[in-house]
Amino acid sequence: MSYGWPILSTVTFLPLVGALLIFALRGNDDSTARNARYIALWTTLITFAISLLLWVDFDPTTAKFQFVEERAWLGPIRFHMGIDGISMLFVILTTFLMPLTVLSTYGAIKTRVREFMIAFLILETLMLGVFCSLDLVMFYLFFEGGLIPMFLIIGIWGGSNRVYASFKFFLYTLAGSLLMLIAILAMYWQAGTTNIPELLQHDFPPQMQTWLWLAFFASFAVKLPMWPVHTWLPDAHVQAPTAGSVVLAGILLKLGGYGFLRFSIPMFPLASADFAPLIYALSVIAVIYTSLVALAQEDMKKLIAYSSIAHMAFVTIGIFTLTMQGLQGGIFLMLSHGLVSAGLFLCVGVVYDRMHTHEISVFGGLVNRMPLYAVVFMIFTMANVGLPGTSGFVGEFLTLLGAFQVNTWVTALAATGVILSACYALWLYRRVIFGEITNPALKLIQDLSWREVAVMAPLILLTIYFGFHPNPVLDVTATSVEALMADFKANLAAAEQARLALVP
Repeated sequence: MSYGWPILSTVTFLPLVGALLIFALRGNDDSTARNARYIALWTTLITFAISLLLWVDFDPTTAKFQFVEERAWLGPIRFHMGIDGISMLFVILTTFLMPLTVLSTYGAIKTRVREFMIAFLILETLMLGVFCSLDLVMFYLFFEGGLIPMFLIIGIWGGSNRVYASFKFFLYTLAGSLLMLIAILAMYWQAGTTNIPELLQHDFPPQMQTWLWLAFFASFAVKLPMWPVHTWLPDAHVQAPTAGSVVLAGILLKLGGYGFLRFSIPMFPLASADFAPLIYALSVIAVIYTSLVALAQEDMKKLIAYSSIAHMAFVTIGIFTLTMQGLQGGIFLMLSHGLVSAGLFLCVGVVYDRMHTHEISVFGGLVNRMPLYAVVFMIFTMANVGLPGTSGFVGEFLTLLGAFQVNTWVTALAATGVILSACYALWLYRRVIFGEITNPALKLIQDLSWREVAVMAPLILLTIYFGFHPNPVLDVTATSVEALMADFKANLAAAEQARLALVP
């Protein structure tokens, strides 16, 4: 369905309007902070409500981009937006998580509330722009722009070592993306356009594909993050405020996986096929290594951060199998991880607000004082493990199923991650929830408030619902994934013929 108004631009830039309204507020008293929270909450809620129209009126039977907007902007660079079955779900995930995250900041963010909400709403606009952009330069501007508000969120409202963590996050991600900028310039000189739909149909020379793929890989691998460029993530999570960790794990990590799906595989098919074994090797190492490292952690946030790296390794394995099950599983796992990791970091935020620490040794026996919290934490822990009946199981099962069709050794080694994830997740749960209360400070700790229940409930419901009924997600992505596979095979055959022609 085509609306008479630019719905994608509205969804993307409405949070920016909210940020401007908050910026217009004057003063730093409690009433200003309260008004800033109200504006941020209502802006994100309205954005989510409008974004649901995209789901309702989306046509899953076509792989074409829908709700397309295009107009002149900067010479050859056009303002071009649109979504397909892959990007649409990430737009919904972003707009869904943001109001819950804003609601979680009540009581948690007490200083510079106005500035925090401005940074948060600007970040939402930049993340949505990544998923909606159909121009390569626009994509790059949104992709890189998200660094700035997240850098400020970690660096200003983070923990005691926040400056180190924020600079490490910024420098790692910026370094990788500079190579992507050079690749974008090379693609423009070669193809004469930055229009993504046109670039998807362009046949880049075989040798050029290799260098372009490596340049894009440098950016997406850091963003995901893949081993061995993952070390910024645990530091960023530990130092970030709870809301920052939720957005970082729930949405920002998905930008790397989305980049592989949108650019690396369809635009550089020959290089993607050549480098698939490298992806498998790095991903298997990540699954096993980061799971073992998670077992040795003494900080709840750092353990969950290493868990996220292992789960994103499953995603890269699934995507580069180039099978229907692998691609569907990789996309589904990214969406599921967005829900589950958000829930886990919110659970950590609950006890952090009460105890001002997320050291595992401080806790123990919380079930005696916080039975409702113990149930919520258990549900997200089981989903993180991949228990059947949760969304985590569907994504991991499809990913392994796709990998099994390509390489049984990769499947067997990756499957060890399922066992290891159960080890570190259940170890964490036992240490924090069960046993006797030995810390006197925990004897007065309060269970979940109504606001915290309101934040957790939607995540729990969707985690369980998609565990039993994943079709609403799989049906939306199916046609786009099939088209991606068909185009990949056709472009790969053409690229192989071109490479053979170069052989004397």
